[in-house]
Amino acid sequence: MSVKNRSASSVEVALTVNGAQARLVIDPRESLLDLLRERLALTGTKKGCDHGQCGACTVHLDGRRVLACLTPAVQVQGGAVTTIEGLAAADGTPHPVQRAFVDHDALQCGYCTPGQIMSAVACIAEGHAGSDDEIREHLSGNLCRCGAYPNIVAAVRQAAREIRGPAGG
Repeated sequence: MSVKNRSASSVEVALTVNGAQARLVIDPRESLLDLLRERLALTGTKKGCDHGQCGACTVHLDGRRVLACLTPAVQVQGGAVTTIEGLAAADGTPHPVQRAFVDHDALQCGYCTPGQIMSAVACIAEGHAGSDDEIREHLSGNLCRCGAYPNIVAAVRQAAREIRGPAGG
């Protein structure tokens, strides 16, 4: 991806998105969410509330979950961003959390699903999927207007078992 029109009030950022290098000239007020959706056409990350209250825009930045709507794009300079589009294996095999969401019908309208999945992956990686209460606590920043919470918890529980393996570690 290459640099585009530069004006006096713009800044250049270089980052890695889903394994691909990107260099863009952006408005310094631009959010990571808008950069992903509007500049890079990665529309899997959703714009829900645009105020950091719903979790629909959750992505991973350098391996940690962040709310893309609250993250200034200039702050990701040199960083590595993973969106829902970059979660599956290179051959297209879904991530275990993605499979578990399908297995447990952990989505209804699907709008919150990308953010829920990105948070669930982080929850498991952070070691916070030991119990249903712990899963609920660590996914509490992601809202589901359809109320699929029991299915989401079951999906995270299944994926955590799969990722940790039979020895639990």
